[in-house]
Amino acid sequence: MWTPVLLIAVSLMTFTLGRFGPGDPVQIWMGQYNNPEVAERLRQQYGLDRPFFVQYGIYVKDALQGDLGESFQYRGRGVSELLKSRMWISLQLNVAAMIIAVGLGVPLGFFTALKQGTWLDTATVSVTLLFMSVPVFLTAPGMLIIFALWLDLLPTHGWGGFFDQRIIMPALVMGIPGVAFLTRLTRASTLEVLSQEYVRTARAKGLNEFAVGHRHILRNALIPIFTMLGLSLATLMTGTFIVEGFFGIPGMGRLAIESFFARDYPIIMALTLIIAAAFVLANLLVDIGYRFIDPRIRY
Repeated sequence: MWTPVLLIAVSLMTFTLGRFGPGDPVQIWMGQYNNPEVAERLRQQYGLDRPFFVQYGIYVKDALQGDLGESFQYRGRGVSELLKSRMWISLQLNVAAMIIAVGLGVPLGFFTALKQGTWLDTATVSVTLLFMSVPVFLTAPGMLIIFALWLDLLPTHGWGGFFDQRIIMPALVMGIPGVAFLTRLTRASTLEVLSQEYVRTARAKGLNEFAVGHRHILRNALIPIFTMLGLSLATLMTGTFIVEGFFGIPGMGRLAIESFFARDYPIIMALTLIIAAAFVLANLLVDIGYRFIDPRIRY
């Protein structure tokens, strides 16, 4: 129920920054050929000459009807039209990155916790610290050098869908930091559960290690991991900005960067609302998912 309130607050702040921030979109369109009469006509055409709250009210009214306005940069094209296909591409890339992060991070963290104190534990912690410290704009060139230049195994740029080879490198670039983060988080959570009395009791009853690990350790260790996983789903949206531009993927990231430089406020507003909605919905899904992980939780 708080979702509309949060989205209105985010839209109002973004709308305020867009209108009173540096840079005039009309001047950017016209460049060095600035004609005051033409500039004033453009402001009237796009409603930029109206009072602030009138402009915001019109925007909210249209947005509730699915109309996010017309792009300043792409004349004659609606924001919804521009985002529709690009959102699907970015979503596929985010899902691929999340599969890599969860599929490798959670099992690896659980394994290293069970091997605490061994060389495998130390080596895994060291490697994850390394991957967490390397930024995306260094990981991406490294991937290109290794897999494209040296080994000649993967294509360097473009987009061909979820099952195309061109998704592998960008998904790895986005997923590797998540693997490192989830590995450390899973390890810490599992170590905390291992010290609980119910784990010692389960082993004292003669349960095999698989049953102890699955029923008593992993399931209880997943609660904090599931919480952070919901936030990770939303933060991946912002990670696509750099990755898509680097690998030439026609998703939301490239459109966002172009819109920032062009002061295309309708697109910037729409992207901000999408990211805010992603955070809100991710947290909602996490709250609902607690019930399936821990049966003691009731709503």
